[in-house]
Amino acid sequence: MDFLTLKHLKPKDIEEIIDLSIDLKKNPEKYSQAAKGKTLAMLFQKTSTRTRCSFETAMTQMGGHGQYLDWRTTNFTLGALKDEIRCLERYVDIIMARVYKQKDLETMALFSRVPVINGLSDMYHPCQALADLLTIKEKMGGFDGVKLAFVGDGNNVCHSLILACAKMGIKISVATPAGYEPSPEVVSAVKKYNKLTLTHNPKEAVNAADIVYTDTWVSMGQEAEKEKRLKVFRPYQVNRDLLGSSNPLIMHCLPAHRGYEITDEILDSPYSVVFDQAENRLYVQKAVILKLLQ
Repeated sequence: MDFLTLKHLKPKDIEEIIDLSIDLKKNPEKYSQAAKGKTLAMLFQKTSTRTRCSFETAMTQMGGHGQYLDWRTTNFTLGALKDEIRCLERYVDIIMARVYKQKDLETMALFSRVPVINGLSDMYHPCQALADLLTIKEKMGGFDGVKLAFVGDGNNVCHSLILACAKMGIKISVATPAGYEPSPEVVSAVKKYNKLTLTHNPKEAVNAADIVYTDTWVSMGQEAEKEKRLKVFRPYQVNRDLLGSSNPLIMHCLPAHRGYEITDEILDSPYSVVFDQAENRLYVQKAVILKLLQ
């Protein structure tokens, strides 16, 4: 079993992970030896703060070991991916990879006999979405009746958030510029839940929202599009004008580009829960690791 996307998980599977995360957060001592003698390989094509620190700390706190591998300093840059993975999986018990292409993760999973976790790809960021769900449950008391608005780019974070929200009964309204909508594959996957609304109007999306979520306009690997994107996305900035007199919870997966997708005023407001989101990466990833090691 691998954890590459939320697409194939049932709502009850996601709920089990969230419930385990809550217990891991409340009772860390109960799990202090849960990964004893286990090694997690952490393979990075991209830079990272939260993903590396949370996974490495997770293994340490559960009695295991996290082994950091910078893609550029390994022979993943020279050998065939399937060959390097076949070697790596013989040394470790589980693999987490943060990559540019989802196809690389799928190749790893195909040729690895140990579980593979998606630490981020161009298509999905499932660990972030789980942390978002945990944060929403903590702040809102549950998922019933909750509306979340995502404003910005229909990117990997947006994709996983759509899957997570729709499956857990959260209404999600996504506002993007024309041409930057979420993948039709993701939209189709949640159609049966009837929880997703797509719009090009950010004011419409945030209307009556309990939570407003945004992310960077220029993801890693899109630097060549930066100037174009900054112009296109300017009307989608999360600021006081967009929110009006409402004060929804503010979410962002970080790092934030202050003054671009969100203003200082909103990111630093009392309603911002972005650092709680970041902390919760630790607990949901512990839960994912334990589920996969079972």
